[in-house]
Amino acid sequence: MSANAFSLQSLIGTEQAADPAFVFEGAPVSRAEFSERVEQTAAWLAAQGIGKGDVVAVWLVNRIEWIALLFAAARLGAIVAAVNTRYRSAEVAHLLKLSGARLMVVEAAFRSIDFAAILADVAKADVPALQRLAFVGADEIPSPIPGSWPCVRFDAFDRPCPPAPPPQNDFDLPVLLYTTSGTTKGPKLVAHSQRTLATHAASVAKALKLSPRRHSLLAMLPFCGTFGMTSLLGFIAAGATVHVLDAFEAAPALRTLGECGITHAFGSDEMFRRILALTEARRPFPRLEICGFAAFQPGWRQLAAEAEARGMPLFGLYGSSEVQALFSIARSSDVFADRIEGGGWPMSPDATVRVRDMETGELAAQGVSGEIEISAPSRFLGYFNNPEATRDAVTADGFFRTGDIGRLRGDGSFVYETRAGDAMRLGGFLVAPGEIEDELKSCAGVADAQVVAIDLKGQARCVAFVIAAQGPQTEPPQQETLTARLRERLAGYKVPARIYVVDAFPVTDSANGVKIQRARLRAMAMDRIAAE
Repeated sequence: MSANAFSLQSLIGTEQAADPAFVFEGAPVSRAEFSERVEQTAAWLAAQGIGKGDVVAVWLVNRIEWIALLFAAARLGAIVAAVNTRYRSAEVAHLLKLSGARLMVVEAAFRSIDFAAILADVAKADVPALQRLAFVGADEIPSPIPGSWPCVRFDAFDRPCPPAPPPQNDFDLPVLLYTTSGTTKGPKLVAHSQRTLATHAASVAKALKLSPRRHSLLAMLPFCGTFGMTSLLGFIAAGATVHVLDAFEAAPALRTLGECGITHAFGSDEMFRRILALTEARRPFPRLEICGFAAFQPGWRQLAAEAEARGMPLFGLYGSSEVQALFSIARSSDVFADRIEGGGWPMSPDATVRVRDMETGELAAQGVSGEIEISAPSRFLGYFNNPEATRDAVTADGFFRTGDIGRLRGDGSFVYETRAGDAMRLGGFLVAPGEIEDELKSCAGVADAQVVAIDLKGQARCVAFVIAAQGPQTEPPQQETLTARLRERLAGYKVPARIYVVDAFPVTDSANGVKIQRARLRAMAMDRIAAE
């Protein structure tokens, strides 16, 4: 494999340059047109003073500018920090500070989201590296944010800029930062290089046996996450067409699946459930071959059975920001019950999966559950600007400690069973309780907080328990006030469904100290909700 095969640009290729690479709202963009957009974007970034090692935060919905910014950054040796469009001020500020982003490219507005208003709640002093905002999707720059940063339009496609400098050829530098859950306030940043992204994209294309003429993808997952980005890059590598939704909605997804002859789609179980609920047709998707899904909600087995009967074949898979999504997937030859389980076979023939017994510390035998450890070409470089966390996450022989529980099947595949520790899956995203707890503890009247996840009417929601601060002038915390505060600071899916004031948390003594009984808190939450 040539060195250039490790670059993102190599995924575009030169063959079939006139064929559509993407379709946005019915408008095709050829591979040649996309390459031109990348050059225009690289020239625009260079004109903004962005070069090797600089970080650009991208806070956009799924659009051509998002992809062009990533490929252009790679060309310049710069780094893209992906920002979830559901983030609010506290989360955005944390990412900007941790990444050291110099430039943020941001939506002017999208549906009900006022991005400028969210940024107005970010203190300039908290993100000293940020120098400029560039708005996408507006004819004019939004009204200036008081006391904020200089604002420009992202107009790379509208006016020429001086050509960008020659391409950088160090494919092992960081190029993309994903956010992932952490045990302290705010997520960590997972760094990937062109090599890790491009080699995994090629592995996905080969493992799925993708054909440029025969296959197409419905991209309905956000590009800011590894699930959306990996599937996108895999189909680019295959030369297949990608039909893009700017953000997921069931009705446009249903229409695109049916009218465009889509063969592949990836998403959460809830996404596929909502799509099926909109049609009464017996088999509405005659060309669908694979729907890779992540099971986040109760009842996913029943969903898989219904989807199977209606021609929507669901395939279990596995991945993480650290080893990338679509790390593994089930096979068509699997019996149905095995095919819908998380896990499967690694996409890369060079990947190794092993399981470690969490009690003995030894490698587990086949069929014995333990922590999944992975070595693969898709493995991350490390946590950006956090070498200590990187050392904790990687074994001496180079395996990533996933924090997930699973078992080996014995035929080369594995099964993902559950997440170790206390991380919660909310709104399709992995969230650390500490992130929400820290925000609660910053609220007036709150001395301490604990957050747990429960099943509330078929959806994963979080419930908070808080201990009131003591003092003669201290007002006891009120759920309505705390909820309103969190809605300003956090994405909606992180806001607790209930907040209960308690005198103390249930604890247990162990050899390692006093531990919160989180299982007891979950039971308390369910009991209180049932009694309402």
